[in-house]
Amino acid sequence: MGEILIMAHPQLLDERQKWLDALRGERRLSAHTLEAYERDTRQFLFFLTGHLGGPTTLKDIQALRPADFRAFLANRRRDGAGARSLGRNLAGLRSLLRYLEKKGLVNAAGAGAVRSPKQPKSLPKPLSDSQAINVVSDEAQLHEEPWIAARDAAVLTLLYGCGLRISEALDLMPDDLHPGATSLRITGKGNKTRIVPLLAVVFDAVERYKKLCPYDLDPALPLFRGARGGKLHAGLIQRGMQKLRSAFNLPETATPHSLRHSFATHLLAGGGDLRTIQELLGHASLSTTQVYTGVDASRLLEVYDRAHPRA
Repeated sequence: MGEILIMAHPQLLDERQKWLDALRGERRLSAHTLEAYERDTRQFLFFLTGHLGGPTTLKDIQALRPADFRAFLANRRRDGAGARSLGRNLAGLRSLLRYLEKKGLVNAAGAGAVRSPKQPKSLPKPLSDSQAINVVSDEAQLHEEPWIAARDAAVLTLLYGCGLRISEALDLMPDDLHPGATSLRITGKGNKTRIVPLLAVVFDAVERYKKLCPYDLDPALPLFRGARGGKLHAGLIQRGMQKLRSAFNLPETATPHSLRHSFATHLLAGGGDLRTIQELLGHASLSTTQVYTGVDASRLLEVYDRAHPRA
């Protein structure tokens, strides 16, 4: 990576780093998004080195035309990038160019004239009610250590019972679920805070884990621990879910995140309104939540096709 970045002019690299720092400090983007934007702009600079025949400067950026950005996207497509990745590539580049434009260093019109790749319509893949309830139970967890089985069940129950992202569940501290708690304060994407109801079954699952955990659950340390006492990593929960898929003949789409999808879909099917579900999920836009109406409609059509005598 160092060789790639050396091939761009130091002033451009310095401004790029200031942009990343601003995203981190002022806009408080998630670590995942920051990593993606860093990688996308690094790939762009690498592409420009060959495309322009030398180290990229701010003057080169200023002179870029829409055709140059399309050439980059075409190059990424040849490398196997899909529409979603290409859309994010372009979003990152536009963000960097707007930052440079505000400082009077470039004109961002070239990137603005490029149309974002059309995104494929894909619906979330929730589990059925019975599948979700089975997956989050203590008995389903495939671990010899009772405390690890209870831990994984508690994490999965938080995803399905509260609609949390896996990172949100693993960031919880012991005092976040104090005795008598009926709600959880969650800090999600963009450092936005939301309140979600804490069902008794979720509280009980976490309490079972707390009682069995062999480590001192210091209030200053994360609630969920790995086998050696450190913070539990998402990959362990994801690998555990892979084993559950095999054991219970679940589809490949059965992931920890699908439990969050299941939370939203089952609420909607039970009469929940979209605005409330939006708040519970922590979505910034209602349009993001509206995708679940498509899931519910597709399930109704499946039932219709199976059951209606004229279907």
